[in-house]
Amino acid sequence: MTIQLTNTATRKKEPFVPLDPENVRMYVCGPTVYDRAHLGNARPVIVFDVLYRLLRHVYGADHVTYVRNFTDVDDRINETAQKRRAAGADGTLEALIRERSDETISWYHADMDALGALRPDHEPRATQYVDQMIAFIEDLIAKGHAYAAEGHALFAVDSWPEGYGKLSGRSVDDMIAGARVEVAPYKRNPMDFVLWKPSTDDLPGWDSPWGRGRPGWHIECSAMAHELLGETFDIHGGGNDLMFPHHENEIAQSKCAGHGFARYWLHNEMLQVEGKKMSKSLGNFFTVRDLLDGNWTGGWKVPGEVIRFVFLSTHYRKPMDWTADKAEQAKEALEKWALFTKDVKASDSLPSKLIEILSNDLNTPAAIAELHRMSNSGEYEGLKSALKFLSLELPLSETDAGVFDFLVEGETVKSLIEELIQEMQKARAEKNFSRSDEIRDAFKEAGVSVRFEKNGETIYKREANFQVAPLEKVASK
Repeated sequence: MTIQLTNTATRKKEPFVPLDPENVRMYVCGPTVYDRAHLGNARPVIVFDVLYRLLRHVYGADHVTYVRNFTDVDDRINETAQKRRAAGADGTLEALIRERSDETISWYHADMDALGALRPDHEPRATQYVDQMIAFIEDLIAKGHAYAAEGHALFAVDSWPEGYGKLSGRSVDDMIAGARVEVAPYKRNPMDFVLWKPSTDDLPGWDSPWGRGRPGWHIECSAMAHELLGETFDIHGGGNDLMFPHHENEIAQSKCAGHGFARYWLHNEMLQVEGKKMSKSLGNFFTVRDLLDGNWTGGWKVPGEVIRFVFLSTHYRKPMDWTADKAEQAKEALEKWALFTKDVKASDSLPSKLIEILSNDLNTPAAIAELHRMSNSGEYEGLKSALKFLSLELPLSETDAGVFDFLVEGETVKSLIEELIQEMQKARAEKNFSRSDEIRDAFKEAGVSVRFEKNGETIYKREANFQVAPLEKVASK
């Protein structure tokens, strides 16, 4: 199966041909761990989790290396640590910063695990690779692509005029106009960006040839990707809000250091909530944990599989809109599929149609449509395998009473049950007891109890072990 991916660098959908099929390599920009992950942070996690799963399926789980970093050098992390120290917390500032990073990383893992995302093969922290960043910067200075000034090290954008701006498709003038460019006397060009900056005595820092300081944001990813994936690797991903300046700057410094860097660039579009940009001022800002715990405008606890389903219902290259209605519809579909496949053994192989669909630039909306088709046609073994592959298996429990009510309200199942009840009554009237008993046994196996009242009314309900397959089987005879 040939995977086709839309490469931002070429503006084309291209066949994916890895450098080494025995070692397919992917880097995705991870979070800055200063607080809970919000809903928008989850989109690239889910998008690239699907790609990771697809690559593992096609090339083998042992032949794919996925790296997603944690940025743990940040003013907001420092601010929280300083507040804790001022409130009397024990330990040095560095220890409190580490404590805060550990805390937020544990939150991130718990929340992304709840969304069914596989953890990457490597999750480097920026603070673990400062030596590599310093060496990277020294190399850029030696090659004339960076310079030191007043305790800073800066990348000289003018040193690479042929390449800077190609990824985002912007000219330098456009980038200056559209960016928050820091004008500083130590810069040769307003567009030059920081590779290293000084740290004050009350902030964490590392010794370097340019004085005590800390790395800039962009150099972190270049250094970690180089260290863990090599000079050239296959895929670099992230949200399209990172295309400029972050990814543009990564490319510039990596290419000027003599690295091939990433060959395919993938960017997911942004997320809205109820048709509007997510913001605290509008009251539509939610963290993933808010949804999982029910602390949002919908007011109910949203399972991680439901969040994932809503995300996958929109193609990654299109803006997506989170709505309460979409979440309700996703929950209904997943509950129905969970019931249909509850006692079904997954097929040994994944449905080839599903892999074909996903191989076409991660067409997850079409994959969701294929799940509906398999459900409607009774292909429950394939459906079970597909749900497991996409991490959309919604667990059922005794507390899911609403699931059974929903299932009966669904016209397909409701009409099937009522048609079989009518046929059973007719068979009894005609003294066709073998057929009547056959339908009765099918109801029992399906987990449907049927009671005939003296007034002629028929009452039926679904038990916790409900499955539709026995009903469909007896109806087909």
